[in-house]
Amino acid sequence: MQRKWFQYWFNSPYYHILYSQRNDEEAEFLIDNLTAYLQPAPGSKILDIACGRGRHSVYLQKKGFDVTGIDLSEQNIKYAKQFEQPHLHFFVHDMRKLGYVNYYDIAMNLFTSFGYFDTEKEHINALKSFRKSIKDDGKVVIDYFNASKILGHLTHNETKTIEGIDFDIQKSVSQGRIIKKINFEHKGKHFAFEEKVQAFILADFEQLFEKSGLAITATFGNYKLDAFDVSKSERLILVCEKI
Repeated sequence: MQRKWFQYWFNSPYYHILYSQRNDEEAEFLIDNLTAYLQPAPGSKILDIACGRGRHSVYLQKKGFDVTGIDLSEQNIKYAKQFEQPHLHFFVHDMRKLGYVNYYDIAMNLFTSFGYFDTEKEHINALKSFRKSIKDDGKVVIDYFNASKILGHLTHNETKTIEGIDFDIQKSVSQGRIIKKINFEHKGKHFAFEEKVQAFILADFEQLFEKSGLAITATFGNYKLDAFDVSKSERLILVCEKI
């Protein structure tokens, strides 16, 4: 089976260089605010879906929760495993095929770690997996970009220089997806990656959740958990529960 763009790009060290501004401080700020809002009991079981290198998971465990981080990238999980503790574990796993049933108090999917798949069915299968993994009174939290704002202010071409690498980034919209082509030279070699993320807006999520057995209980527009504003908010943060 042909590997998808996310299997290449998220496994690459260059992904982490390009997004190095997404730091631990930002992750901890979001987790502090989410846990203050959700009020999980000490020792609550939390699933971090598409955990990357584990920055949210590590901080959740430090706050006294029992945390499992999963990611499709072998390299991310290999890196994250150095932080494992008795109440912090990391596994290579596909979010569409979670094996946990009625186990977690909270399932989190943070930093736009959704919308990658080719079909609506795959997105619904992933959400059904999220739903299945939480307890009957559990919560699912999804942190997505605010596609409405991005589409209204799309920068088609830009160059970001990070760690001496000039990343040439071209953005476009095609078939309901925001496509980002990333080209750069490093150590005499040319690299080309791309991201394709569905431009899901709030109404799209409402439909996907309805088909997946989830209902939205709260929406926020940034990591301070201010109210969502479709034209101004940077993020679309959704808190859901089982229907």
